[in-house]
Amino acid sequence: MLSAQEALQRLKAGNQNFIQGKVGYKHLSHQERAELAEDQNPFAIILGCSDSRVPAEMVFDQGLGDLFVIRVAGNIVAPSQVGSVEFAAERYQCPVVVVLGHSHCGAVQATIETLQNPDKLPSQNLMSIVNRVRPSVEILFHTELKNDIEKLSKHAVRANVFASVNQLRHGSAVLEKLIEQGKLVVVGAEYSLETGEVTFLDY
Repeated sequence: MLSAQEALQRLKAGNQNFIQGKVGYKHLSHQERAELAEDQNPFAIILGCSDSRVPAEMVFDQGLGDLFVIRVAGNIVAPSQVGSVEFAAERYQCPVVVVLGHSHCGAVQATIETLQNPDKLPSQNLMSIVNRVRPSVEILFHTELKNDIEKLSKHAVRANVFASVNQLRHGSAVLEKLIEQGKLVVVGAEYSLETGEVTFLDY
């Protein structure tokens, strides 16, 4: 069992491998795959965006069975995501949850466009995502950032990550209890599409 600090260090080291092109992931043998079929023992939970350019296992240089990954556009937190995190935290005793946002997030951009063009709403299903990102973005439209959409978008990505972190920390009795017991840490992070680097925002 890794501590939260050890798990985060492993993720950070893996990301450095990824940035430098020195990934250590290896293909598994038939026997190793068969062993994983019996059980899994992930050391971290990643709640990330569905963006095809941000595959968590590659970004953190981890292999099969290492990460419990939940992906949804905009790395939002809805009941199904909370339930997935609760499941992994309790079942596998993962010590850390990383909410992983990324630069140029399409869900954030869709939310900005919706706020700019309220008469042109996306589909009902996409609106369910936009409405969860919206509070993090809408507040920024009441600041000087409204005059610079590019800067507003960058701030919105991080604000949205922090919102998801806060929801996980305070929106689940199961997770709150694990956090109080020192068995779980929830942190935010941002992946740069340009550099490949993951910046941990609050740890």
